[in-house]
Amino acid sequence: MKVGFVSSILAEDTFHGVMSVASELKYNCVEMACWPEGGAERRYAGVSHIDVGNMDDAAVDYIKRTERDYGVEVSALAYYPNTMDNNLEKRNYYMDHLKRVIDASAKLDINLVTTFIGRDQYKTVEENLEEVKNVWPTILWYAEERGVRIAIENCPMLFGSDQWPGGQNLMTSPDIWEKIFEILPNENLGLNFDPSHFIWQGMDYIKPLYEFRDKLFHVHFKDIKIQKERLERVGILAYPLEYMTPKLPGLGDVQWDKFVAALKDTGYQGAACVEVEDRDYEENRESIIGALRESKKYLEQYL
Repeated sequence: MKVGFVSSILAEDTFHGVMSVASELKYNCVEMACWPEGGAERRYAGVSHIDVGNMDDAAVDYIKRTERDYGVEVSALAYYPNTMDNNLEKRNYYMDHLKRVIDASAKLDINLVTTFIGRDQYKTVEENLEEVKNVWPTILWYAEERGVRIAIENCPMLFGSDQWPGGQNLMTSPDIWEKIFEILPNENLGLNFDPSHFIWQGMDYIKPLYEFRDKLFHVHFKDIKIQKERLERVGILAYPLEYMTPKLPGLGDVQWDKFVAALKDTGYQGAACVEVEDRDYEENRESIIGALRESKKYLEQYL
């Protein structure tokens, strides 16, 4: 298993700077953010450490050389838009950039893209499952032709009023995964598994590792802390951020010994990347570096 981190938290750093931090902290890999310039619509989005619109031979050589020099791999190119947005202009924009990310992943011999399946937040699950049939076969075919796998994260993207009522990512539970994998039986479609999102949805995050072991393409190490007193007051129908808080691994409710043990049981040997979204560690760059250092130190006891 290769341990890395998601580059988005180092939003002000260059690609070279991110790789330098990873090397200094002895991480094996980095999931590299590849948003369009100026494309931020939410926190942790809009970060671009690799310009996928500029993948000439010189750029490709520079990225590969930097990987070799630092002894750090790029585990995946990351871009998390809503490719099933009800605004068709936005949808097409997102899909066009996603294809550029796929192209870049192939040119760089990374061959993995992490993203969301998307969702029209104003339609039912059933209606969105039908929409998947219209949107995703073309994307998966495009990726397959280039030898690229697509790993979908299970974040519901339902945190506040702007994402109400259904959220902006359909692939949130094993039940829906099963339905989508039946609709899209492509071998290059899999999961970017994040246990933290199972915590606040009240789901088991161990059993799915075994059930979907063949679909584990990438993993996130992120924790969630449920504020029980707050949950008792607002209930599970409240906006999730009213009763839960993203945390560093070890500071929330994920049982990391059991999670990592299950990952090992499945034979998983891919990348597992720390995703820092803990506001207690975002005061400045020094705090962020500290978060990455502490996360790795904590996880090493299991890895």
